[in-house]
Amino acid sequence: MTQPQVHSAPASRPALTLRTAVAGVGGYAGGELARLLLSHPRLAETQPMLLGRTAEEAPGGAMPLEQLHPQLALGGGRKLPEVIPFHWNAVADAGVELVFLALPHETSREWAPHWIERGIRVIDLSGAWRLKDNANRAVYGLHDPDPTLAESLQKEAVYGCPELHRDTIAQARLVANPGCYATSIILALAPLLRAGWVDLDYGIVCDAKSGVSGAGKAATAKTHFMYAADNLSAYAVFGHRHTGELLEQLGLACEQIQFTPHLLPIPRGILSTIYLRLRDKTEPQAIEAGLRSFYASSPMVRIHRTPSLPHIQHVVRTCYGDIGFHLAPDGRRLVLVSCLDNLLKGASGQAIQNMNLMCGWKEEEGLL
Repeated sequence: MTQPQVHSAPASRPALTLRTAVAGVGGYAGGELARLLLSHPRLAETQPMLLGRTAEEAPGGAMPLEQLHPQLALGGGRKLPEVIPFHWNAVADAGVELVFLALPHETSREWAPHWIERGIRVIDLSGAWRLKDNANRAVYGLHDPDPTLAESLQKEAVYGCPELHRDTIAQARLVANPGCYATSIILALAPLLRAGWVDLDYGIVCDAKSGVSGAGKAATAKTHFMYAADNLSAYAVFGHRHTGELLEQLGLACEQIQFTPHLLPIPRGILSTIYLRLRDKTEPQAIEAGLRSFYASSPMVRIHRTPSLPHIQHVVRTCYGDIGFHLAPDGRRLVLVSCLDNLLKGASGQAIQNMNLMCGWKEEEGLL
């Protein structure tokens, strides 16, 4: 069998530092972004500008970050940066060079063109810019004030999976951070599909389970404790909005893959179990070697030595994606298991990884 392609980072002249902003710092992903940026070794002298709607009603128009995220509070009387209301002039005066949008899809779709127009690079954590195909993007119900401009930027937007697109991410003005479910499945399947090992006539089944934080900070009936606790439920069958990412990034038709998400009664973490059939009889050593070869230059992916399988507890509160597998005795039926923290490798950690690439820094800086 052909060995999967190895991806290597491009040589680039690294920036010394960077002035960043986080729009939407009040959410779970926004809080993790603030934590990672505040501890990033390259940003010690340039604290991020933190923007949040909740600050609009705070006394003096500013709110301590620890009031939104108490876990980030510092000891010894040290102060975190304040969260302030968004204002274009304030952002311009601060010399912001790159902004993270941790906002609703519709808001990110509206705001990103304005940031780009001002020469500010964008890493968007929503689904606003992930999908090239109009039919796939329709699930978000987006309406563009300027459809021509939006279509132009959509063509330019780079899907922010560093393991697949690090060369283009490094040069991008607009990076669309992947969805958390999509990341877990794409990382597991991409090496095998690109090597042509998968028998697509048998189809691929992806059974994925996520903690409650994947639904965001706003409470809903299905994320309420009385619904989620002591429960396990499937949802969005044949209709989850991350499905389009799987089709576009893996080059699959909708009838070749079935993705069903489930809600786990835990705060964070994703475990995806993926079932497929190989075209030819294969040995476990070949599968493991193929995975390791594909991710040899990817510091945030860890391959488990078969037959060990990853667990959510192995990855929670880390920025790693872990992949393991079992191969049936017939050498053709394969089960992959992929785990990550949906708020980190599935969101904010991956966004920092993309920032590092855009600045010419090591992918793993500030993430280990």
